[in-house]
Amino acid sequence: MKRKVTAQVVSQRKIAQDVYELWIATDLSQEVRPGQFLGIYPKDKSMLLPRPISVCEACAQEGRLRLVYRIAGQGTREFSTYRTGDDVAVLGPLGNGFPLDAGEDKRVFLMGGGIGVPPLLELAKRLCASKQIILGYRDAQLFLAEDFARHGSLYVATEDGSAGTRGNVMDAIAQNGLTADLIYACGPMPMLRAIKRYAEEKGIPAYLSLEEHMACGVGACLGCVAKTKDVDAHSNVRNARICTDGPVFEAREVEI
Repeated sequence: MKRKVTAQVVSQRKIAQDVYELWIATDLSQEVRPGQFLGIYPKDKSMLLPRPISVCEACAQEGRLRLVYRIAGQGTREFSTYRTGDDVAVLGPLGNGFPLDAGEDKRVFLMGGGIGVPPLLELAKRLCASKQIILGYRDAQLFLAEDFARHGSLYVATEDGSAGTRGNVMDAIAQNGLTADLIYACGPMPMLRAIKRYAEEKGIPAYLSLEEHMACGVGACLGCVAKTKDVDAHSNVRNARICTDGPVFEAREVEI
């Protein structure tokens, strides 16, 4: 059940160009599932709506959550100024996460691109499967790569060829001759479209976490929708609200 709480900043540091790691102390750490996100409220009251930030890692015993985000506008720029001890208004946990049971005892691809990399780390920690982790970056600023390497076989692709395979995550699969029974993925839409096509060609299921601009984050505004095969009971049209019905969907359920 989502709720609004006041969290405290434990630490913050820059880990790549415009990418920050923010640890917050909150009892929401006991409830969050891999693939879910939080709504973080800016302190500047001219920005009324929370900004959606995916959960990178949850440490329930320590009561902390790790958020990794990229500066994309005024709200996230404000977040980058937060320091240890600052209070943060947080709404969560939000959305539906990755189904862990779908990947148990299978050969699994965990595929992340850009700022879609962080939401996969908690999944990598919790998933009982043979994990091949394929991450795509712009360049050799491989944020979180060392963390992922502790939880599976890591393969990296960079657009400029400065690390790993030159190209994207699909190029890394081809170059390394990788195969899997199931895919979990999060990243930009062109990457997810390519993964959806690949999964259909191989006849394997894929769970995609869709990145989309969100306003309310709780399904009220219908500002973030994805076309679906079936009619949505809330809106009576062929769409789903990414913030509440997702952000994770089985690839065959959505048209992207």
